[in-house]
Amino acid sequence: MEFISHSVLETASFAKDFLEKLADRGKASSATVVGLYGNLGAGKTTFTQCLAKELGIMETITSPTFVIEKIYPLKHSPSTVFPQGCSTTSPQSSPQFKLPFTQLIHIDAYRLEKGAELAVLGFEKLLNDPKNLILIEWPERVADIMPKDHFRLKFEFVDENTRIMELEN
Repeated sequence: MEFISHSVLETASFAKDFLEKLADRGKASSATVVGLYGNLGAGKTTFTQCLAKELGIMETITSPTFVIEKIYPLKHSPSTVFPQGCSTTSPQSSPQFKLPFTQLIHIDAYRLEKGAELAVLGFEKLLNDPKNLILIEWPERVADIMPKDHFRLKFEFVDENTRIMELEN
């Protein structure tokens, strides 16, 4: 599945479609892990910001480069909050879909050299909870600990306004 985005609003639309895809996949026995692959400036954090907004997270989302991991409890129903910037539709016209997640975990592995460093932070415990949605920037840095069945979302910078996002799984 490939998507070309020319704006933050189009990225938000892709994030919403991605969440709907997750809703359709049924009950999981472990966390849902999404590896966000791409160079600096390719759109990984922007996608995460839009996805978080679709989940109702009102906090400002930044890449956790220096803290490695940020955990956001999900307090709102999916697709009911559309703050300015990542909004694709109004809440009144937005279709509802149910997601099993109670937490969004955003990990930036850029400063890590191997999966063992992520393991020390309790990654295994996070993986064992099917109510966790885990997004990992720079997953290639911790490839040895990534679940084999994780979603691979690749980002490519085309120009200042254009990004290509490709989902593999």
